[in-house]
Amino acid sequence: MVNQFFKKLKLIFKDKSLSRRITFVLIALVIFRLMANVPIPGVDHFALDQFLNNNQFFGLINIFSGGGLSSLSIVMLGVGPYITASIIMQLMTMMSEKLKALYHEEGGAGRKKFSQYSRMLTLPLAVIQGFGFLLLLQQQGILPELSLFGLITNIIIITAGSMLLMWIGELISEFGIGNGVSLIIFAGIVASLPTSLQQVIFTYDPSLIPTYAAFVVMGIVILLGVVTITEAERPVPVTYAKQQRGSKTTNGVSTYIPLRLNMSGVMPIIFGLSILLLPQMVFQFLGTIDNPTIQQISLNVTAFLGNQLYYGILYFTLVFLFTYFYTAVTFDPDSMASNLQKSGAFVPGVRPGESTAKYIGDILSRITLVGALFLGFIAVLPVIVTSLSGFTSLTIGGTALLIAVSVVIDLIKKIDSQVSMREY
Repeated sequence: MVNQFFKKLKLIFKDKSLSRRITFVLIALVIFRLMANVPIPGVDHFALDQFLNNNQFFGLINIFSGGGLSSLSIVMLGVGPYITASIIMQLMTMMSEKLKALYHEEGGAGRKKFSQYSRMLTLPLAVIQGFGFLLLLQQQGILPELSLFGLITNIIIITAGSMLLMWIGELISEFGIGNGVSLIIFAGIVASLPTSLQQVIFTYDPSLIPTYAAFVVMGIVILLGVVTITEAERPVPVTYAKQQRGSKTTNGVSTYIPLRLNMSGVMPIIFGLSILLLPQMVFQFLGTIDNPTIQQISLNVTAFLGNQLYYGILYFTLVFLFTYFYTAVTFDPDSMASNLQKSGAFVPGVRPGESTAKYIGDILSRITLVGALFLGFIAVLPVIVTSLSGFTSLTIGGTALLIAVSVVIDLIKKIDSQVSMREY
């Protein structure tokens, strides 16, 4: 197995096309990290560190900014607006038949047009989020009071940074390997590891050894669980009928369709957190308005979302629902059944067409239930450990670990498939 690993590693370095793709990804991520360390003017870094350390909500947002929020950099919004735009567009496919047809039935051209709509929606969302962040940070004393010109300038800067980061992510997906948006989030998580380890070392307390042990066990459970569920699949047997074309006869072939237990990957976690964090951001901003009624409503909603029990229930529910939603958007049993029928294939014991679509849909629903329950449990596991130990950074660390492991697995599989193609 070791020899096989080194053989594939040798192939990666020998293949110029594959080497260029990997080099492109590395250069793009280096550019992103450089941008993430260029702060906007007038930041009080001490107040910012205190604010982030005491606020779990903004710590989670910092994950999706790729670490850009921790320094209030020009890419402080990260890929958050683009993720939100993608969520909105995919929700729209459930309500608009035209968008659904564009996404599912019009091939590559339709997907490109759909992605263009997501990019267009990212711009106004970035402006709104940038404006809300700047006002909130001014209220916290992290930024000085900005003039109208200064406010508009900073909004333009961070909006441009977010759009540039979105573009870099799409370039990685097109000219590199892996999903660009996921890799940017992963790069931010990895870049924060030295700081996190330094905090653990300097704040080491022998009385917290059980807490540290729980964190290690949780990390191992997440690692093993994500790998197992990601690799698990349910094969659906398929037989191609014997065909005769002219004088040439093709014998029937038996194969299978691999239905993955978790077809949505890490996207339900990202979607769930994005939706969960949005009302917190809105009501924290509304709490700064000088109106007793609005402030009281904001305080009640923030307290409700800040409750670990309610937060865990909502988080689990959103991850569970988004697992089904994302699977329904990305995999259409009707299209699969139609394609099988057109190619002369059938599932043994099942009629072609509508019956095949129902059969595949039923299997997909059952296996997605297992994947959704697993993802929901793993997502709230850090919250459970946090509520028992009182160590708030575990929630952020668990979510980051879950995202990082899924991204690494996806990247390794894509590199492996590229190497296999070149071997054959």
